[in-house]
Amino acid sequence: MRATSALLLVQLLALPVYLWLFLGAEWFQAAISTHLLSAFAGLILTPLALAWVTERLAERHLNARRWVHGLGMLPVPLLALVIFVIAASQMTTITGLTGVLLQVLPIFVAYLIFAALLGRTLGSLFRLPVPSARTLTFSFGTRNSFVVLPIALTLPKAWQAAVVVIVFQSLVELFGMVVYLRWVPGKLIPEPSHT
Repeated sequence: MRATSALLLVQLLALPVYLWLFLGAEWFQAAISTHLLSAFAGLILTPLALAWVTERLAERHLNARRWVHGLGMLPVPLLALVIFVIAASQMTTITGLTGVLLQVLPIFVAYLIFAALLGRTLGSLFRLPVPSARTLTFSFGTRNSFVVLPIALTLPKAWQAAVVVIVFQSLVELFGMVVYLRWVPGKLIPEPSHT
């Protein structure tokens, strides 16, 4: 868990560098707008800070631990709801980009399959316990498209196709995680049989 948080923080810090390298100085200045910075602060930094405060409270107070455990059930359905609402808001643009989405769909699906197989292979190679191998597999499968999504929604109209592709990627990833929930423990990395 700590490694995931550290990797996410490094990626967030590296994001401006990536934008500058890939877009150049002029596009970088256009991309780093007040909308982007407010989305970054409000939709990424604020939830991270609140999660950190919640964890600290849970460590100190027994009642808070119960609340944290109960709240732990909410992220997946809320994330699904948010992604579906965002996807619905992009429907008019999606209809014009159906060909592009059909081209990237096999890439997204292939990545999910590759990530699962890589997780299983590394789990076997390093003789990880089954829960750790499964966690590794899910970590590979869930990229940070959900983190990039609010940032993408602040991009200018000229980048609308990229926004739609990122929304679509998030949808594919969400459905991929639903498939992972059955496939990974059931077939890919099952509990060892004790015979």
